[in-house]
Amino acid sequence: MKRFLPLLLCASLMLAGCSLLSSFWSADGDETAQTLAWDGMEKFESGKYEKAKEAFEKLKDWYPYSKYAILAELKIADAHYRLQEYEEAIFAYEEFESLHPRNEAISYVIYQVGRCYFEQIDAPDRDQVSTRKALDTFGRLIRDYPDDTYAVKAREHINTCLRSLAESEFRIGLYYYNSKRYRAALGRFQNILIKYPDVGVHQRALQYLALTEEALIKATP
Repeated sequence: MKRFLPLLLCASLMLAGCSLLSSFWSADGDETAQTLAWDGMEKFESGKYEKAKEAFEKLKDWYPYSKYAILAELKIADAHYRLQEYEEAIFAYEEFESLHPRNEAISYVIYQVGRCYFEQIDAPDRDQVSTRKALDTFGRLIRDYPDDTYAVKAREHINTCLRSLAESEFRIGLYYYNSKRYRAALGRFQNILIKYPDVGVHQRALQYLALTEEALIKATP
């Protein structure tokens, strides 16, 4: 397996968009730090994310100035993500960006923060905080790195976020309509037509907008 570890290390860095690879193979590196890095990569690629995280945390704590330390920081965040520890992953990714704002992996890091929020999107009848945070994060990625590969991936998720928000708005509007709070319902249905016109909720919103307007006319003395 060890003969494959350099290839695994290369692949991981390419996926993250890192430009660190050339420095990793210099002859002056610490052997133990290198061993921890390769051990962490082997475990990560084998799906042993908890063990991988432990190896990378040791590397980060014991050899903070090693040429492998940046790799460890990034893979700790990735391990949290794979373990569905999204809050911890967000913290680790954001810390990486704060410490290395010019690193070539930043577009990947922002995308992963967005994915952490995206994975926590709840049903339309539940709180949509994660949806909005995912949308904001993907929007930032597209704004700052419009031609990046990860911006392309982010665009694929934005429509899902918008649809979730539109569905949530529709359910609230429907609740108001059924409760005969027609003016509140009207505002919700109009909001869908303005903010979310092309995500699959448009026709239902139009239908209930008409019903709400009719109900308001009948309710007017």
